[in-house]
Amino acid sequence: MYFPIADIHANPYIIFFVAFIVSFFTSMGGISGAFLLLPFQMSFLGYTSPSVSATNHVFNIIAIPSGVYRYIKEKRMLWPLARAIIIGTLPGVFIGAWVRIEYLPDPKNFKVFAGIVLLYIGWKLFKDVFLSKTKAKNNDLAVKGIGFNSLAVLDTSLKKVSFTFQGKLYAYKPASIYLICFFVGIIGGIYGIGGGSIIAPMLVTIIGLPVHVIAGAALLGTFVTSISGVIFYQFLAGLYPQVAVSPDWMLGALFGSGGFLGMYMGARVQKHVQAVYIKGILTFCILFIAIKYIAAIFVQFI
Repeated sequence: MYFPIADIHANPYIIFFVAFIVSFFTSMGGISGAFLLLPFQMSFLGYTSPSVSATNHVFNIIAIPSGVYRYIKEKRMLWPLARAIIIGTLPGVFIGAWVRIEYLPDPKNFKVFAGIVLLYIGWKLFKDVFLSKTKAKNNDLAVKGIGFNSLAVLDTSLKKVSFTFQGKLYAYKPASIYLICFFVGIIGGIYGIGGGSIIAPMLVTIIGLPVHVIAGAALLGTFVTSISGVIFYQFLAGLYPQVAVSPDWMLGALFGSGGFLGMYMGARVQKHVQAVYIKGILTFCILFIAIKYIAAIFVQFI
């Protein structure tokens, strides 16, 4: 099957299957999977123009609603956190999209940047999986189903948000979420991922929030910022006619259809799976891709 904007030939069944598998696992941790689909498109499909970032946003727009729906239905959506993620990320996404087109149009430079971002994400996940005994203990409780739908917001203000989950009290400062999400939004705008793959690990490892609670909020934030990203890329297409900026809607829709089913299933079974296992698989996948991309700096291999 030929995709004219991406200028590639690809098997639609492979695209659907890859998106389904990736989204099934990543959605359990509040990640859409776009960060893994990007290197798949660049290295396997040969889609290396700047429009690949916008196409990734299309994937997010189509795939994420099913996962968000499941988290809302199961009462595991932390709305104050979702709002903070959206407000903090949006300005950064616009800045990142412009940087991607203006300063990173060369695929080689972009792959190096992608490798550095993936390496950072991988390290965060590695620490959370292998160096955090507290997280592992919390995951065990979740799998046993102890008070799984017991999420309750206690206080919401500009200074502090507090809530209880599984009988434990959690609190965070919205200002810290805004700041983190702003810089993550810049990276996400460049990388074409909405930022969820960076935000989710940081919320767990830095802020100390439970992964089963932040998953829905992170996905919703990624969904909203991806809509803004696609709109902004379309706007930039008129300013940079010499650069392929507009998304490949057909390819994005095909990836999105696989992701739609994968995220729905992933969000549905999340409470039955220990997050540590999912993060462990993702850690090795991300680090492998990151090392491969960064190696391109020293050797002509990719």
